[in-house]
Amino acid sequence: MADRAQSGKPRVVIAGGGIAGLEALLALRDLAGDRVEITLVAPTSEFLYKPLTVEEPFSAEPAERHELEPIAREFDARFVQRAVSRVDTDARSVELDDGSELPYDFLLVCVGARARPAFAHAITFEVAGEPLRIESLLDEVAASEGKRIAFVVPPGMSWPLPVYELALMTRRLADDRGASEVACIVVTPEAAPLIMFGPMASEAVAETLRARRIEVIADALATEGKGGEIVLHPGDRVLEADRVVGLPKLEGPAVPGLPADDHGFIPIDDHGRVQGLDGVYAAGDGTTFPIKQGGLGTEQADAAAEHLSAAVGAPVEPQPFRPVLRGKLIVGEESLNLRADVAGGAGEGIASADYLWWPPHKVSGRYLAPWLAGTTPHPEPQPPPHSVDVEVALPHEWHREPMALDPDGPPDVD
Repeated sequence: MADRAQSGKPRVVIAGGGIAGLEALLALRDLAGDRVEITLVAPTSEFLYKPLTVEEPFSAEPAERHELEPIAREFDARFVQRAVSRVDTDARSVELDDGSELPYDFLLVCVGARARPAFAHAITFEVAGEPLRIESLLDEVAASEGKRIAFVVPPGMSWPLPVYELALMTRRLADDRGASEVACIVVTPEAAPLIMFGPMASEAVAETLRARRIEVIADALATEGKGGEIVLHPGDRVLEADRVVGLPKLEGPAVPGLPADDHGFIPIDDHGRVQGLDGVYAAGDGTTFPIKQGGLGTEQADAAAEHLSAAVGAPVEPQPFRPVLRGKLIVGEESLNLRADVAGGAGEGIASADYLWWPPHKVSGRYLAPWLAGTTPHPEPQPPPHSVDVEVALPHEWHREPMALDPDGPPDVD
């Protein structure tokens, strides 16, 4: 192990200032206490609450943002605004983009996935990119001959839930603007809308879409033709739409010095340890777990923080990552409340008006959600009623061979 800091405490470097990175910071300070010195490294100065950026095109309010330096200071950590260039695991050092280095005893990599446009001739909805000019887009489609706008989930790694929110909010905006003739279409490789949440939740989502006159083309792999048209497979059908809004495809961070699969994602075990390395952990969208969602990233960060804290002598019994998928579907003023437990053979789940976690933030991090809400974290919070959340426990086997999972297909239910 590298030489300790002058204080004698192990040095922990957290790479990434997103949802998983902040969850790791809060969890480590709570679990390990003052046993470690923590440095948070991120290429930007602020934390962007990305799940709410889907609302920005439809609201005058920007998505929630927080400066990272005060957060780090609040939890007795140092903040360095730099990007990670590479990791030297032999020297236990992180090289930054200015050529400087940060020695570490433990490294927790939460740098996330890289979003890339899936279609060159479509509008890409990027959470940290140029805002979607939805009113101008609606005006263009309303004036077109076909009056059809399509929202497309690309094949490969992505998180499909925002495409349904975009379609639902666009449908409502079109009606409010007197453009009810505009047709909204969702194209997805999923077997059914949000099928990873289970059959009950999926059918409730599908019914919501039908009630709002949104067409869904499921089981469709979308590619781009030579002329820029979107072609759907199987069948080689050309998508009939005047404008297309696509979600980005996700690629792994491919951090130099760290192992990665063929797509650049970092392989980890049940405790978030990077395979084959001592003292290196990873959490979030940059790992090989196939469903890329903030809540799962916080659960991975918690598992890694527990294991790391136990390694430095904290009285913690580290629990392995047991993924429970929770998501909040924004449908406008009305709420859609769903739950399906598929891991234990409990059937297809139920539809409910109850909250499924508390506080009811869009991401249900054990530490991050209470911090954002200004409350105290609880291991087993008892939520009050009136939820807009979706919850489903995921089979543990999905983590053993994560890339064998098809998140677009229906989960196995006993």
